[in-house]
Amino acid sequence: MATASADNPLKEHAAAVTAVLSVVGYTVVVGTFFGLVPGTVFPELSLEQVNRLSDAIAVVNTLNVFVIAMGWRWIRRNEVRKHKAAMITSFTLILVFLVMYLTKIGGGGTKEFVGPALAYYPYLAMLAIHIILSIVSVPVVLYALVLGLTHSEGELRTQTPHRKVGRIAAGAWLLSLALGVVTYFLLNHIYGWEYIASRAAALVVPVVA
Repeated sequence: MATASADNPLKEHAAAVTAVLSVVGYTVVVGTFFGLVPGTVFPELSLEQVNRLSDAIAVVNTLNVFVIAMGWRWIRRNEVRKHKAAMITSFTLILVFLVMYLTKIGGGGTKEFVGPALAYYPYLAMLAIHIILSIVSVPVVLYALVLGLTHSEGELRTQTPHRKVGRIAAGAWLLSLALGVVTYFLLNHIYGWEYIASRAAALVVPVVA
């Protein structure tokens, strides 16, 4: 996507950079989810605020589905500049989602699905696929991004696995986001839920049932 000099350390060590960024990302998310990050790091959220963040996350992820789909379409039509803009926008939306998600989990809590078994198990399956794809997609998405930002268009096509990695990253993340949006609607607008404060939030705010 971008021209880079041959002595660019990010270009020369794209895989190592990807590994470091992936570890940092995993550490922050896991630490927040399991209450290892102090609750004081996050603002104290009411249940209403948690609901608003859930809505905002769904909007961001829905928008990202559209952005990724357009980016995929543009690269297939060899519209490289549009593709580059779409992928950078998509990664920006991922970061926005991550900030909102960590704030919601760390300062508020999570919702447990309450509904009939006929709906619960499909919901659980979609949620599991969504989570697994989100986890395994992190290094793939980061690697495609690092390659794209440190290599020229010609280098990407002839000297890197960017095309293959990008296809996997886009497909996995697109499916993950789409399933996330579907489970959001099932949980928040079709069936019911029970609110459970996170471990981090429980240190500074009471549990809201």
